[in-house]
Formats: sequence, structure tokens, C-alpha cells
Amino acid sequence: MKKFLLCALLLVASVGAKAQFEAGTKYLGISSTSLGLSYSTSERFRLNLEATAGYFVADKIMLKASVGYDHTRNIDDFSAGLGGRYYFIENGIFMGAGAEFVHFTPSSNDLMIPVEVGYAFYLNHYITIEPSVYYKMSIDSFSRKSTVGLKVGFGFYF
Repeated sequence: MKKFLLCALLLVASVGAKAQFEAGTKYLGISSTSLGLSYSTSERFRLNLEATAGYFVADKIMLKASVGYDHTRNIDDFSAGLGGRYYFIENGIFMGAGAEFVHFTPSSNDLMIPVEVGYAFYLNHYITIEPSVYYKMSIDSFSRKSTVGLKVGFGFYF
């Protein structure tokens, strides 16, 4: 019975989500790695906030732009990036990639390549909770500045 209810719930969520991944849909989102859910060798834990705006140029394909703020005990970093997302079979599972310029507070800059895999879980027809796993590869210092983590966000599709 539990498996049946879970399958029914996933079916309803995927049917309701179908219309939101069509060309012309707009997206606004905010996400965080909050409370140390990110890890890198240079700084053990971070607090990150990121705002994203996107537009579906084709069914299941979204182009997006983002700005972010990253705080550790000693520094504050700022980032801006462009990228895209692809939503698989209109079920909410997505994969994203792009390029991100990061300004580190002690006066250094870096270009990072973020890759993420996540799920858009619909609370209603417009609002989602979007947990994802990400990896940001640093071009400047691969071993020291690259990060991997878990990101949780809220999205608004309209």
C-alpha cells in the first residue's frame, strides 16, 4: 500500500509539473548551502546565498543567470554566473552547468565551472523546493578552491 501511495504521489507531482517546463516560462529562485553543507580544502564550512533568474528557451531547457554571496569566518566572496538547466522527462529531475566568475575578498578572482543535479519538488503549481548536489571546479586552483556540496533552494515558475 505504501508503494502504491508513493507511486501515485510521484505521478501527480510529475503531471502537475509538466506545464512548468514549457518554452516561455520564467523562473526566480533563491538557494543556500546554509550551515556548512559545502566542503572545500581551503575553508571547511561556508554559508552561501544565491539568487537565480531563468527563462525556458525551449521545452525542458532553461537559461539562467545568478548572483551569489559566500561567507566564511574570515572572508566574504561575491559571484556572478551564466548557465543552463535541462529537466529530464518533465518529472522535476534536472541537471545544470555553466560558468561563474568569483571575486574572493583578499583580492583574487577565479573562474569556476559549476555542475549540479537536483529535483524540483512542487508545493503548488508555481512554488518548488529544489534540493541539489553540486560541484564547482576552480580553474585557478583545482585542488584548493574547488567545492562540492548540497544546496537547498526555493523556486518560483511563472
